[in-house]
Amino acid sequence: MKCELAAALIYKPKVLFLDEPTIGLDIFMQKKVREFIKQYNERYKATVILTSHYMDDVKAICQRIIMIDHGMIIFDGKLQDLIMLNANYKILVPIFNSPVNIKELKTIGKIIEFDYPKAIITVPREEVSQRAAELLKKFDIDDLDINEPELEDVINTFYEIKKHEHT
Repeated sequence: MKCELAAALIYKPKVLFLDEPTIGLDIFMQKKVREFIKQYNERYKATVILTSHYMDDVKAICQRIIMIDHGMIIFDGKLQDLIMLNANYKILVPIFNSPVNIKELKTIGKIIEFDYPKAIITVPREEVSQRAAELLKKFDIDDLDINEPELEDVINTFYEIKKHEHT
């Protein structure tokens, strides 16, 4: 894969077509290749057209995405816009120090998973600060992560919405 990329860049193309550029590479090399592609794009002002099922590639390399389903463009825009339109929530992941009343925990948000001492809770994006503060106030928390939804989940949600629009 690295040799193919090097060969493709010999003539400093202004348009670079890449299909799954990190396939078969270990995690360390995947990151290096992504960084290299991004630097190439910035240095030579080249257009990079990437086809990939690896969402880590998409997140690391792309500013704009075009999603195609059955030959039709169903989304064309910024990755962040896709996320904001299709993921109106964030994910709280608390690690508790002491037992938890599950009924009281449900007042924070939708419990996706609970396996003491860890929980995964979705909360409305615009209320994440308030809900996190409430969680910290009501419970004995050892650690708390606030995460964006996985890109794969956002894309699945988007496809589900589109599928229902056409039925």
